[in-house]
Amino acid sequence: MTLSEPDIRNAEPAADTSPKTKRAWTHEPWVAILLAILVVAFASVIAGLRATDYVGADNDDAMRLVEVRDFLAAQGWFDMMQYRLGLDGGTLMHWSRLVDLPIAGLIAVFGLFLQPEPSEAAALFLWPILLIVPVVIGVAKACWNIGGRQTMMIGLVLIVLSLISNVRFQPGNIDHHNVQLALIALLVAGLTDPLGRRSGHALAGVTAGLAVAVGVETTPLVAIAGIVVALRWAWHGEPMDGAARAFGLSLAATVAAAFLANTPPRLYAMVTCDNLSLGFFAIATAGGLALYLSARSTSRRSRNARILALAASGAVVAAVTVSIAPQCLQNPLASLDPLLKTLWLERVQEAQSIVQMVQAMPSYLGFGFAAGTIAIIVCLIRIWRNDRRELHLVFLALCLPTLAISMLQIRGTTFLNFLSIFPLSLAVSDLRTRAHHEPKTIGAELAFAGLMLVSIPSVWAVASAAVAKVAGTDDTVMAGMEQSACVARDAIVPLVDEPAGVVAAPSNLGASILRFTHHRVLTAPYHRNPAGMLAELNIGLASTEAAKDLLIRDGVTLLAFCAEDGQTSLIAERAPDGLYVTLGKGIVPAYLQPVTTPDHPALKIFRVIP
Repeated sequence: MTLSEPDIRNAEPAADTSPKTKRAWTHEPWVAILLAILVVAFASVIAGLRATDYVGADNDDAMRLVEVRDFLAAQGWFDMMQYRLGLDGGTLMHWSRLVDLPIAGLIAVFGLFLQPEPSEAAALFLWPILLIVPVVIGVAKACWNIGGRQTMMIGLVLIVLSLISNVRFQPGNIDHHNVQLALIALLVAGLTDPLGRRSGHALAGVTAGLAVAVGVETTPLVAIAGIVVALRWAWHGEPMDGAARAFGLSLAATVAAAFLANTPPRLYAMVTCDNLSLGFFAIATAGGLALYLSARSTSRRSRNARILALAASGAVVAAVTVSIAPQCLQNPLASLDPLLKTLWLERVQEAQSIVQMVQAMPSYLGFGFAAGTIAIIVCLIRIWRNDRRELHLVFLALCLPTLAISMLQIRGTTFLNFLSIFPLSLAVSDLRTRAHHEPKTIGAELAFAGLMLVSIPSVWAVASAAVAKVAGTDDTVMAGMEQSACVARDAIVPLVDEPAGVVAAPSNLGASILRFTHHRVLTAPYHRNPAGMLAELNIGLASTEAAKDLLIRDGVTLLAFCAEDGQTSLIAERAPDGLYVTLGKGIVPAYLQPVTTPDHPALKIFRVIP
């Protein structure tokens, strides 16, 4: 059966058409939303109170704080250089001031009546909790759009359970991934707005543009959202005219505004593929404006004319991409030095493929992939049965590519699990309705309860933990990742008393050293600093005598050695006669002078004597 205009109405629950239900949206749904926000916020507060540090455990959280501190210390809005990272001159970071600004604002407000460190702690405690609000509202609105009150309630249960187990929304987590999830939640809410209303699609365009500005990880989802809107317009024509115009124009305007607000004029012509530069600016604005102009000129014409207009728009976007940013069609990390790929990138957990994860932590498969895979299967079945086909085509278009991306890099599973909430909430709701209408049929109740259970990623995590316990292994996602003792404040504090200089240390220590000290570091785990990362690796790999020359060449004044660091172990395996192996044996070359530290320190610090 072909798609038709009524299919778009099928996306709107029948209950939404009654004045009574429209009034109910302003009362009962908001009570449920508020309760969901309070539950997640309470869980986050408890997690924050139990934490031993007010900054999240991820390197990016510490690095974001360093960046915000520099901004508050009068580093320019457009100046994204991290002058204390890398070789002399620093490293140009690829992050967005759009995330720095609200965090800096909170620190400034708390700083009116608190000392610097408590004001940071208060701001970092509050910021992730504030982001719970748009995520929950976005999920609630989207689920209401597609299935009414019951679907919304089920969606709220799923998002509450998801957020409680998501460390990104716990105090101290100030990296941009939680911001991205909030924007995607609002994007989906806009895309599911019934009957192609302009307001929802304008919201979708704005949040899509902001998502690109905050971090390019969401660019594939933004592109898919644009394609979905364009295809629905090409098929339906005039009923989708306002929605297509609103999405296209708001996307183009938001990306253009974000580009001008974040990019210094001297870098307008630079094309980088890891942030919003000329490349993504040109592609996104070309696509948004092409959709707007196509809808404005051909919405009332035949379907074939609209398809031709859409094809022409696609050709324009493709031409812009190939002429301005052809390098962005490939992995931006593909050009990394082979040594960096081997000793760093391949060891970054979130960048690993599903094949690598199966070998390292097979229990993650259920937690990361089960709900998304089930959602895709549900979409396929309902499309085949012509059960709200267009709606499920939209969700399939969002989930299927996200699954493919997640198989290449498991960082995508966060978005896969999130997107699965929408089709699964609707499916669970429909099964619940069926069970209510067939009270004597136990199969309907079991189907409803079973699908609800397998739609919760944390259930798969708990199951894997139980299996691991029975098997006597620690291969479970519930075990988490322990942070090295070398990055703790107490381990790094001895560096504070040393004259300002350059520290050579494993990349996982770089952000913490920047946070706790006044030194510059050769390396931290960021691909924009390949020269500094290679310099530190080569120092560890070099023989004792050769390492001295490298240390002096790169201006290193302090060397921090962490035997338990994973990268240090890899270097030792690769170079059994290298400097790190020598230090690991307790042999200290004459040009390294130990710095007094507590007994049996995890981090051993040495002054470099020229």
